[in-house]
Amino acid sequence: MSAASFVLIKARIATMAEPSGYGLLDDGAIVVADGRIQFVGGRGDLPRQFAAWPHIDLGGRLVTPALIDCHTHLVHGGSRAREFEMRLEGASYAEIAAAGGGIMSTVRATRAAAADQLLAGALGRLDALLAEGTGTVEVKSGYGLDLENELKMLRVARDLARHRKVRIRTTFLGAHALPPEFAGRPDDFIDFLCHEVLPAAHAQGLVDAVDAFCEGIAFSVAQTRRMFEAATVLGLPVKIHAEQLSNLGGAALAAQFDGLSADHIEYLDEAGVAAMARAGTVATLLPGAFYCLRETQMPPIGRLKGAGVPIALSTDCNPGTSPLTSLLLTMNMGCTLFRLTPAEALAGVTVNAARALGLGDETGSIEVGKAADLAVFDVADPAELSYRIGFNPLHARFLEGVEA
Repeated sequence: MSAASFVLIKARIATMAEPSGYGLLDDGAIVVADGRIQFVGGRGDLPRQFAAWPHIDLGGRLVTPALIDCHTHLVHGGSRAREFEMRLEGASYAEIAAAGGGIMSTVRATRAAAADQLLAGALGRLDALLAEGTGTVEVKSGYGLDLENELKMLRVARDLARHRKVRIRTTFLGAHALPPEFAGRPDDFIDFLCHEVLPAAHAQGLVDAVDAFCEGIAFSVAQTRRMFEAATVLGLPVKIHAEQLSNLGGAALAAQFDGLSADHIEYLDEAGVAAMARAGTVATLLPGAFYCLRETQMPPIGRLKGAGVPIALSTDCNPGTSPLTSLLLTMNMGCTLFRLTPAEALAGVTVNAARALGLGDETGSIEVGKAADLAVFDVADPAELSYRIGFNPLHARFLEGVEA
């Protein structure tokens, strides 16, 4: 299928265009031209002007927006399977990091890997996501932690879209961990990132947003603020890893900068929720990490809902704490672990995930004028996507009107 004009008919459409719920249309039709949605509605309401266009009969199948994975570390070297064993033996996240494992073990492997090796590994993980109907993936740097390797990671992330039909958003996460060459000098490292690495990456067109890991084992609120100030000077939006292991106030800091999202947020307090609500900052929940780390502190789901904070879900695909490459399983985890409804879970990987990437006007819902990013599933009830475990009902995937 090319990006020519066509009409999808006899579809059950979850538009995800309503504030809550699926926005279901039965016996629906979607008109696509030049990669954009021209009409969405009941088949009986299809304007006559489209009657002669090629029609594709979906036989009652479910159509949703193409799924969006809005927080991944898809590009990395090495494996951390041994750390999985260590956690089972009782070691904590912080203890593994203090012993030289954790993020720094992946930094060593990523620095040692050639770009083509990183690309090959990332493509395998990406293919698993695409096979379930994903159309957009965010990819973070943060395993290079020096100029050469951060740029290498970001270039590989951009290259993914040259090898697969996918929309890639890249996020600079230089403030992910303190590398050994800056041991004991975190402020000097932040200076290095702000004045050398981030400007170079931005100048080469490799950065869509800036992230930071604000946590006791990573960077302080003051250090994160400096990263965000540098991003603001360059006109880049910000995101944050915050309140995963403790409450430092990182989410509220991101909200001060109109942050796109605050991610993890298990220890988010009421003040942080209120700040996010005022700023429109999306809460990105990462149930894969919660599951793998066997956490017990749940994000404040009730408070987030009560304050009207949009909730996104993502795999957090990474080699250490969430080696997860399934958004369908992520949706199930969002329901079973965090008590989201299936409708909320689907919104979390479509419309709210798009907002978390600053793409709300482009994708994430099936509306006239948006990109024709669509997933067609061999189910009738949208709840099936969250209900089943280890089952992939994808029938077809479209990105900007092209079947991929």
